[in-house]
Amino acid sequence: MNENQILDSELSKKKIKPLNLAILAVLLIGIGGWIGATTNLINGNVSEEYFRRIMGWEFNGIWKAAILQGIFEGLLYGVIFSFLFTIGFAILTNRKADWKFVKKQLKRVIFMIYGCWGIGGIIAIILAFAFPENYDRLIYLVPQETLARIGYAWVGGSIWGGMIGGVISLVYGLIITNREWKVELSNE
Repeated sequence: MNENQILDSELSKKKIKPLNLAILAVLLIGIGGWIGATTNLINGNVSEEYFRRIMGWEFNGIWKAAILQGIFEGLLYGVIFSFLFTIGFAILTNRKADWKFVKKQLKRVIFMIYGCWGIGGIIAIILAFAFPENYDRLIYLVPQETLARIGYAWVGGSIWGGMIGGVISLVYGLIITNREWKVELSNE
């Protein structure tokens, strides 16, 4: 038997687990809302000024509104991410991944998005001070006071970082899923 026949024979021993895919799809949507809520919980505390200027909000309770906005946008991004990732995951695993394997991939995706969120915030702060003239021309209504500038840069950069992190984790998550699925099949 050649290598492909061995993998194919292992694949045929596993049963299709469509419930795991349905749970994965729903969880990814919920995780999107959770990530949006938790990141904006922090972002709303760091710079209410960002939300005033960018969103045009002029009311008390911006922090709470930022959390709700994060949930809303997180759920929207979660739907898109869930659709793409679940389809890719189903194709790569032939719908036969067990729950332990699904959880491992979920953790990786979540970690990647939060990591990119933090890195985006840090990069924006560095850019706001390393290249202040260019930053002020590119970014809308940046405050000039040091602490306000740091908070504003953090929020804007972290939001972009989280969105870019979603794309990176989608691609990277599917690549790793493919690799680890092949390893899982060869170990059985």
